[in-house]
Amino acid sequence: MDSIGFSGAEWVAVLRIGLGLWWLESWRHKDKKGWFERGTGIAWAADVAAKHRWEAVRSGFETVVKPRPRTMAYVVVYAELALGLGLVAGLLTPVALVGGLLLNLLYLVLMIHDWAEQGQNAMMALISLVALFAMSWQTWSLDHAIGWF
Repeated sequence: MDSIGFSGAEWVAVLRIGLGLWWLESWRHKDKKGWFERGTGIAWAADVAAKHRWEAVRSGFETVVKPRPRTMAYVVVYAELALGLGLVAGLLTPVALVGGLLLNLLYLVLMIHDWAEQGQNAMMALISLVALFAMSWQTWSLDHAIGWF
C-alpha cells in the first residue's frame, strides 16, 4: 500500500486516535452535573425512547435503563471517557473499538429519527469497524508496546 507521510498502519492509528479524541470530546462537553444530579441525559433518552416507533426500543429502555437512571447515567458518561482514553492510548484497543461500535449502534437505534445525530454515530461506527479490522493497535499503542493482541 502506498501512502503519503505515514505508512498505512500509521494512518489507521491516526484514525483510531482521532476516534478516541471524538469520544473524549463527547465526554468533555457533557453537563456532568446535569447528568448525575438532575438526571437530564437519561430523562432526555427516556423521552426519545417513549416516542420511539419500535416496541423493542421502548420495552428495552423500560427494562434496562428506566429502573436505574442514576447508574445508567454513570455508565454512559464514563463509558465515553473510557473509550476515549483507551483509543487514544491504544490500551485494550479491540475491546474499546467493539464497545464504541456497540454504543454508537445503541445511540443510532435510539435516535433513529434524529438526523442531526445519525451522521456522527454512523461515521464513528464506520471508523470503529475500519480500525478494528485493520488492527489499529499495531502502531502507536500501549497494546503494541506491552505485546497484547
